[in-house]
Amino acid sequence: MTTPDPHARREEEDRVKSAGRLPPNQALTRKFPVLHYGAIPPFNPATWDLRVFGEVEAEKRWSWPEFTAIPTVTQTVDIHCVTGWSKFDTTWEGPRFRDFMRLFAVSPAAKFVIVHAEAGYTTNLPLDVLLDDDVLLAWKYNGAPLEPEHGYPLRLVVPKRYFWKSAKWVRGLEFSAEDRPGFWERAGYHNEGDPFKEERTQPR
Repeated sequence: MTTPDPHARREEEDRVKSAGRLPPNQALTRKFPVLHYGAIPPFNPATWDLRVFGEVEAEKRWSWPEFTAIPTVTQTVDIHCVTGWSKFDTTWEGPRFRDFMRLFAVSPAAKFVIVHAEAGYTTNLPLDVLLDDDVLLAWKYNGAPLEPEHGYPLRLVVPKRYFWKSAKWVRGLEFSAEDRPGFWERAGYHNEGDPFKEERTQPR
């Protein structure tokens, strides 16, 4: 096994910093670190569903076969973790969030989305952030189904925010007229989480 060259790594970091791709106080990694709160939940395709509710015309649910029949796109994006690592050129596949929204009617009152995941985990995002081209409801990574530790069967991918906003094991999307901080936001993480503004924790 070859030992990584620290000099080459620093040169690569300098190149991407000059290209504007590496946020402040982040370091590149070629690995894909696993970080989450709690245990990896089991997945039963016969009982799994995705629920859409809140400020919508009517609540809807998709079974796993129904969800995986939705047309997908493939996006290659950089991702950034609040713990300090960044991983470049990661490739994800799933429906675009904004395309998925065309399958149901959203109330004009909806300004935020509260993402609900297994074990009661939530995170919150402005609806307009989720309408970007690169935001996916992803169920594949590098051409294969997600690994369980990375959110299988379904995770949100929001590249322009720190990666805790890209919730793993998503089960519900609640459209809301009001913002409501999620799990890590209530624990002191920044409500917005923009890595280029280094919004790691709530201002004091």
